[in-house]
Amino acid sequence: MWKYGAPLVCCILLTGCSGAGNQVSAGTESLAAGMQADSRTEAEEQESRADEGGIEEESQAEPEVPEELSGAEEPDLSSEFEFTICFAGDINLDERWATTLFMDGQENGIYDCISPELIEYMNNADIMCLNNEFTYSTGGAPLEGKAYTFRADPERVEVLHQLGVDAVTLANNHIYDYGKEALLDTFAVLEEAEIPYFGAGRTLEEAMAPLYIEVDGKTVALVGASRAEKNKMTPQATETEPGILRCYDTELYRQAIAEAKANADFCIAFVHWGTEYSYVLEQVQLDTGKEYLDAGADAVIGAHSHCLQGLEYYDGKPIVYSLGNYWFNSKTLDTMLVQLHFSGNDEGSSLQVEIVPAVQSGCRTTYAAGEEERRRIFDFLESISVNVDITDEGIVREIP
Repeated sequence: MWKYGAPLVCCILLTGCSGAGNQVSAGTESLAAGMQADSRTEAEEQESRADEGGIEEESQAEPEVPEELSGAEEPDLSSEFEFTICFAGDINLDERWATTLFMDGQENGIYDCISPELIEYMNNADIMCLNNEFTYSTGGAPLEGKAYTFRADPERVEVLHQLGVDAVTLANNHIYDYGKEALLDTFAVLEEAEIPYFGAGRTLEEAMAPLYIEVDGKTVALVGASRAEKNKMTPQATETEPGILRCYDTELYRQAIAEAKANADFCIAFVHWGTEYSYVLEQVQLDTGKEYLDAGADAVIGAHSHCLQGLEYYDGKPIVYSLGNYWFNSKTLDTMLVQLHFSGNDEGSSLQVEIVPAVQSGCRTTYAAGEEERRRIFDFLESISVNVDITDEGIVREIP
């Protein structure tokens, strides 16, 4: 269950609970009455047998409890938790774009475009989140002077359901491609489809608001922001106008992260940044990624570069600088799903990062199942990362 701006307590109401409760109560009374009757019968029997000399009196003392077990409490397992958040990079459902045209020509639609193994990972995650790099609308007009503008028919939102998507970030440089009208349409389409979003809103307060999701007794907060444009054509929201949250100046984003962490058990910062089609990190990524962790984020996830970028651990927390294209165009590029496995109990928690390797090529994204291909992608990621190595199983480890 999810909510914007404040943590949400999730209650499950089962149909017919009241009736079931009454039945349990009635059954308990009958059982108690039966037990009392059985108890009286047994007592009378023993008394009769004692009078006849059939039994001897025995001590009714409680059995001795070994000293080492006395006072021992059973472990409380109710505080234990374990869940997975899965992240994918850019997807594009623009009506005129190669990916959408290709999908429309396939018998099984999106299922013929993304490997079943990848879709299974996405659907099995407790929370599945990706970067929605386009707008849902039939209105608006393309921004003048912008080389690429992306707009999908509102019905395309069903693809998100097919992929098991639970949340999307809208803090990117294409969500305003068709102006205010299409942006407002996008909010309405996602809300109607019951797919929560973050990083954009009808006001600045909404754009800054963390998205809270309850999972396995814990609250996870997602916060998004963008600093992806040299020519800033995607507006930041204001008190009265819709837009995204920007992080060229990090103050507002750090405030949003701090608020999220104060009201959640775990906070993930999803940021749009970096240089397109470059594996080289900008200094601002190296600097501000650490600011977001210092502000309270437990992990930073990046997008925008359209290609993979490296990873880094800082103060024991991961930064994934770019997820790259997931299913965005026809280029041949390595890509991945990133899975954050959270587990623990009241004594503490741990976070394990797992890479699920894949390749985008020819408007298909294919799971890297072969050992050699998996290792090639892992080795490449290690070569562009700061301080990590990746096991053959895809587990990311910090190099001290």
